[in-house]
Amino acid sequence: MSNGAIGSSNMLMETLNIHREVAKGAINITSNPADNGMAYGSFTELIKSKVSAVNQDQNQSSMAMTAVDSGKSDDLVGAMVASQKASLSFATMLQIRNRLVQAFDDVMKMPI
Repeated sequence: MSNGAIGSSNMLMETLNIHREVAKGAINITSNPADNGMAYGSFTELIKSKVSAVNQDQNQSSMAMTAVDSGKSDDLVGAMVASQKASLSFATMLQIRNRLVQAFDDVMKMPI
C-alpha cells in the first residue's frame, strides 16, 4: 500500500470515530459562531420563499407589459427588462428543480 492510501485510510477511520462519538452523544455540536446567532429556516421555507420571489417577478413583469400595452406607461425598456428578469428567474428555478429531482432519483437508485 502506498503512503497516500495509508494516510487516506487513517483519515477515514478518524472521521468514522468522530461520527460514532457524535452519535453516542459524547461530542456536543454547537451552532457555528460565524452565523452570528442567526437561525436559518428549513429547506421547505427556503424553496417557498424563492418560488414566491419568482412569482412576484412574473407578476411585476406582467403588470409592466400590460401598462405599456394599454398606453398607461412609456417605459418599454423597463417592461422588457422586467420580462427578461422574470424569464431568467423562472428558467433558473426550473433548472434547480430538475437538479433536485435528478439528485433524488440518484439517491433512490443507490444500492442498500
